[in-house]
Amino acid sequence: MNILICDDDREIAAAIAVYLQNEGYSTYLAHDGREAISLLEEQEIHLIIMDVMMPRMDGHLATREIRQKRNIPIIMLSAKSEDTDKIMGLNLGADDYVTKPFNPLELIARVKSQLRRYTSLGSIPGAKSEGVYTVGGLSLNDSQKTVNLDGEDIRLTPLEYKILQLLIRHPGRVFSIDEIYERVWGEDSLGGGSTVTVHIRRIREKIEINPKEPKYLKVVWGIGYKIEKLDSPASC
Repeated sequence: MNILICDDDREIAAAIAVYLQNEGYSTYLAHDGREAISLLEEQEIHLIIMDVMMPRMDGHLATREIRQKRNIPIIMLSAKSEDTDKIMGLNLGADDYVTKPFNPLELIARVKSQLRRYTSLGSIPGAKSEGVYTVGGLSLNDSQKTVNLDGEDIRLTPLEYKILQLLIRHPGRVFSIDEIYERVWGEDSLGGGSTVTVHIRRIREKIEINPKEPKYLKVVWGIGYKIEKLDSPASC
């Protein structure tokens, strides 16, 4: 699998590349957002490690532009550890957020975790499951790994897809934030509530006409989230 490392600190980028190469990954290096976007047009990339603070185009702007066309996992690196910075990165489309300085083994573990999810969604060869789940005009085809709303295809990131998949398979059932995190991320929640909330907000922006008054993805205050039970449109 091919991993793009984008960091203006060339020593950090090279060190990350060595660790990943030792795990059997192929790596490509970029040192600003523009360079990263150009590489994406030339190479098949399965995951991006994106620094935030860079010249020409920073990681936030690059992530926003990448998300307009691609759903590959993005792990954001930053020297800032405040929740507001993490939430900003997630809102722009990052799938995970690692604070500098970081333990290389932790970064590798997060890379493997994101690639497992990416593989499971069928974006690259991997396990596939069957089933079509439909609620109202919203449909998730788990064999093709697609989401459709009123006849229009909806582009979701791997994590957004996994959250929607979990909820739509059990319409009407309320999942707590901790349960969503543990099922989708595959690890103990331990403060992952804000991360889930950000991803839920992004899903709503894609599947709801009015995200502030959602038809499908509902909050049950003090408990969690659910996909509302709705009848599917009658076929002609």
